[in-house]
Amino acid sequence: MAHWPPLFYSTPLEIVAGEGRELLASDGRRYLDFYGGVAVNLLGYADVELDKAVSEQMASGVVHCSTFYLHHKQVELAEAIAARSGIPDAAVFFTTSGSEAVEAALLAVREYRKAERVLAVEGSYHGRTLGALACTGQPGWQGQVRNPFPVTFLDEQQDLGEEVGDDVAALIAEPVQGVAGAVPLAQGRLRGYQDVLAPAGVPLVVDEVQTGWGRTGRWWGYQWHGVRPDVIVFAKGLGGGFTIGGVVGRREILSALPMPSISTFGGGPLAAAAGLCVVQAIESRGLVAHAGRLGRSLAHELGRRLGDRARVQGQGLLLGIAFHDAAGGPDAALAAAVHEECRRRGLLVGLGGTAGNCLRLMPPLTLTEEEARCGTELLVAAVASCS
Repeated sequence: MAHWPPLFYSTPLEIVAGEGRELLASDGRRYLDFYGGVAVNLLGYADVELDKAVSEQMASGVVHCSTFYLHHKQVELAEAIAARSGIPDAAVFFTTSGSEAVEAALLAVREYRKAERVLAVEGSYHGRTLGALACTGQPGWQGQVRNPFPVTFLDEQQDLGEEVGDDVAALIAEPVQGVAGAVPLAQGRLRGYQDVLAPAGVPLVVDEVQTGWGRTGRWWGYQWHGVRPDVIVFAKGLGGGFTIGGVVGRREILSALPMPSISTFGGGPLAAAAGLCVVQAIESRGLVAHAGRLGRSLAHELGRRLGDRARVQGQGLLLGIAFHDAAGGPDAALAAAVHEECRRRGLLVGLGGTAGNCLRLMPPLTLTEEEARCGTELLVAAVASCS
């Protein structure tokens, strides 16, 4: 195995089974999951409806079907996503991951605008592939090789009007910067971007890989900002654990490619069956509103109890806890210690932030109030024992 992927914890954790919001490890211990496979396992584990949908597709004998052929579940899922996107006359293209979806979006907007330069936001993360990394505004994730196309990173004080020109293909932004530690874009910032971009005909691409599917308490994270994106990038929670990603956007943009572009695995039968089930479950179970209510309650309780050295940030059930030292600087050592201590106490959380000083909370949207209380107690105790 390549040395690139880091393994959490001083002793790596092997997962062997799961049910609800609980995971079973090879050491026989059970863990309450507040990480959700990096916001992927949206319905939790061993979900009856999801298992049934995937089992029925398996029973058909067709587990793979490239985009050279039609299968109705892919079409139904595309229609469901387009209808909920908020984009008029939307088109959908499926991929197998968020990184690949970002690449597809970049390809489309560059061809649409006949331009190369991309505007991105400092602190952002868009994936591990070449184009996605080029747009990632965190030096720790960047390599040392020159970007494949010019990228301009924007900070909060930067005048966007000075950057928008005929050479700009698009601006890409996350409503909440997940890898940075669940840092929401300042209210009005995304709206301000679109007010400058739209008159110039420059598309706004919103990366909803982590914020989509109700996680922030809205169906899409952009809905907190009063904008209408031209392109939305999605992945993660849609498949409920099955690999799927994609882009939904204005038809004229996604139709701009002068060459054919297919996907061997994107939106395949198993993933499409899972995606349809997840979309229906989000609505039938009221998970969007649930994520908003429970997320606010969880953030309030953690903020009240964690003390001055921890700041709770984020939206809905996409939360970060940023740790700081006595001087106010980022405390990565404390974050790492709390991360380990949470595991020791039976709680799984993520670790990240631009300075490595954040815990990341992205539990399944089916998390119950009792499980939220239990996780809060475990986290508060872990912080107390490490401070």
